[in-house]
Amino acid sequence: MPGAWRRVHATVIETVAGTVVGAGLAYGAGSLVALGWPAAVVGAANGAIGGARGTYGWRRPKGGAAFVLDSTWALPMTAAALVAHAVAAVQPRHGGYVAELSRRADRHVYERGLVMRRGFLIAIGNTVNGAGALARSSARRQRLVTDHEDVHLWQGRWLGPLYPLLYGGWMVLGGAAGVVVWAVRGGHERVGDVVETCAYYLNPFEWWAYSRDGHWPPVSKVDGLGWAVPCVRPLSETPRRLRSAAPAADGAQLG
Repeated sequence: MPGAWRRVHATVIETVAGTVVGAGLAYGAGSLVALGWPAAVVGAANGAIGGARGTYGWRRPKGGAAFVLDSTWALPMTAAALVAHAVAAVQPRHGGYVAELSRRADRHVYERGLVMRRGFLIAIGNTVNGAGALARSSARRQRLVTDHEDVHLWQGRWLGPLYPLLYGGWMVLGGAAGVVVWAVRGGHERVGDVVETCAYYLNPFEWWAYSRDGHWPPVSKVDGLGWAVPCVRPLSETPRRLRSAAPAADGAQLG
């Protein structure tokens, strides 16, 4: 069988298998809350898209874990990812899908996709949106995906439906606390900067991701407010991830 046909054949098999297995896993999980069939539709769609694109790294335990979590515990996040896929599908060039940062990486990366705030990347389910055209050529921009946003993808997988509640809850309460902090500090800084620092930058999920990205504290964080040091070691300094690329200055915002 010629190489091209062999690849097509493998893709078809992976797509069908992903659809069937994803639907089955999702149906089982959804049945626990009387949502078996809607869950099956989400699981099937995710399996079909991931299979057609070769998204999951099946040769690594991490890839199998990502698929199982996306099809079960993290299914609400996967449903949100389908919305991001739909938005990207109606954009030019399908949202600028970045295959080189997606294939066998357990994620779907879009230059555009579902962007909530201009200039900010955002992880939604197993998708990374707003990576920008530089994601294809800029080492720094790629690190925003691999060392920051990918952390958020796994936060969502491990915490499942609790993730948006915890993340969003911190944003609301942190924003309210920011107003109080701004007043206590004498109102010398811009109230918006203090509120953003308390609601966003001091969010434990962001502290974790920025620490992994090797950019704690971020340049936009109000000085002297909140966590002073990273909470974990940067991925670029771990033995398996030592790289020769020199770090660049913050040039993009993260989600």
